[in-house]
Amino acid sequence: MKKTEQTATTMKPTLGLMGITINAMALIAPGAFLWTTYQIQAAPGSAVNMWFSVFAATIIALLTAVAYSMLAKRYPQAGTGSAYYFAEAAFLEKEQHQHFKFARLSKFLVGWSSHLYYWIYPGVMVAFMGSLIVYIGQVFNPQFASSPLDKIVICAAFAVVVGVIAYRGVTSSTFANLIINIIQIVSLLSFSGLAIWYRFIHPSYSYLHKTALSVVQPHDVNGLIFQATIAILLVVGFESATAYASEAKNPGKDIPRAILLSLLIQAGVFYLLEYFAANFFIGNFYTSGANHGFAAAAASGAPIGDMAKILGDQLLFGHGQLYALILAGTVVLALVGTALACLNTGVRISHAMGKDRELPAVFGFIHEKHQSPHVGVVFLTIVSAVIGGYGVLNIDNLTQVTLISNIGTFLLYGMTGIVCLVALHGTETENAFGRVLAPGSAVLLNSAMLIGVLYYAITSGGSTQTDTIIAGVFSLAWLAAGFVYLWIQKLLYGTPVLHPEDYKKKMFGSRGFVPYVFTYEKETVKQY
Repeated sequence: MKKTEQTATTMKPTLGLMGITINAMALIAPGAFLWTTYQIQAAPGSAVNMWFSVFAATIIALLTAVAYSMLAKRYPQAGTGSAYYFAEAAFLEKEQHQHFKFARLSKFLVGWSSHLYYWIYPGVMVAFMGSLIVYIGQVFNPQFASSPLDKIVICAAFAVVVGVIAYRGVTSSTFANLIINIIQIVSLLSFSGLAIWYRFIHPSYSYLHKTALSVVQPHDVNGLIFQATIAILLVVGFESATAYASEAKNPGKDIPRAILLSLLIQAGVFYLLEYFAANFFIGNFYTSGANHGFAAAAASGAPIGDMAKILGDQLLFGHGQLYALILAGTVVLALVGTALACLNTGVRISHAMGKDRELPAVFGFIHEKHQSPHVGVVFLTIVSAVIGGYGVLNIDNLTQVTLISNIGTFLLYGMTGIVCLVALHGTETENAFGRVLAPGSAVLLNSAMLIGVLYYAITSGGSTQTDTIIAGVFSLAWLAAGFVYLWIQKLLYGTPVLHPEDYKKKMFGSRGFVPYVFTYEKETVKQY
């Protein structure tokens, strides 16, 4: 592998445990997703299972997080590659020659599939941001951003803001995400506290959950499964910590801990708190048109905003509208942080693939001053603006791009579980839970969640069914394009899809195993 002048600049290790955790926390963003998903979760008939579904989703995510943590601990030299690097290392590390031929195919499938998640998800967040800005603007002026072009311009502007922060490197991103996380946590604590206090001082009202125990317990299996297919999408993002290995001071120690800490803090504490508070609060007094309770929330464009108005009017001296707007503003910031964290993760994995020539080489370039993968940032900023502008136009467009991102997420998590099983097979130093149970469960449960999401979307009929088919066709086309790319590389450069069994010996000789993703960077070479 040749080292070009453009790739001579490398990322510098500046992040400790706190910095890595903050960036991963920004991608999970409980303050943002309570606002954006509560309307869907309030579907009458299943909504009573909402809190327990979030709890179950957190457990599923923790099993996947353990698999990522084990891999990050085993391969601290992964650089920006994350699961893409792990997929190659797991096969090339084996002593049996028959495993080596799957190394390239494995890593390419993981890396290519991950872009269904990391290249689409920031655009989904931009669409959410655009919709929320329109909601805020129309409070003051009903004609604000009334044309499709206005909404597209708003989305493009926010994509540029996110891109500029990412372009300036990990230090700027970490500082921005620190501020955003603090504001988000304060806002959701205020909402949760007010919601719980409201019920205590109005005990005679008719609430949908009669007791606190009713909020946290499951009520029926079908409703719980439906809710879980939504809730699992709230807790993704913990794995983004693995893309910062090049910028971590102590990647082998800090990244595995950051993966678990980010998930436990955001989902295990704040998600469970805010979903308890919102469901403990909601009652028949909450109306939207002729609907009451969960039906009203499902019919409202911003049920959390409606609740904030009630809380502000009753508990903040009549300032309900102001409190709702402040809360909406913090959600905008949280969405900026989420889009930024996902974009940063995506461009780093693209950077690893670019250095490895599995994507065009320009993706592997590093900015000399900011040490950011600047070409990837510019590219993904444009992609995010396009996807956001498409998604903000109507609910069908937004559903399509969201489902594409979700398909990519579950594919990536499931394949990473398989990679973990391969990497840790035969090792005696790791416990059975981390070696077999957690990654095995991650494979099964993420596969089940993918099937569940598609099943409920298709069987719901109407436009949702059509949107799901469109998302599925796009995803299959993307995967097919990956194989076409492999075939073109074989024709042009002679690069085999399946390596010969003596590949490791030819590549590394007596040096031992060093995955060729980063072999030309001396600082990442590790002997085995």
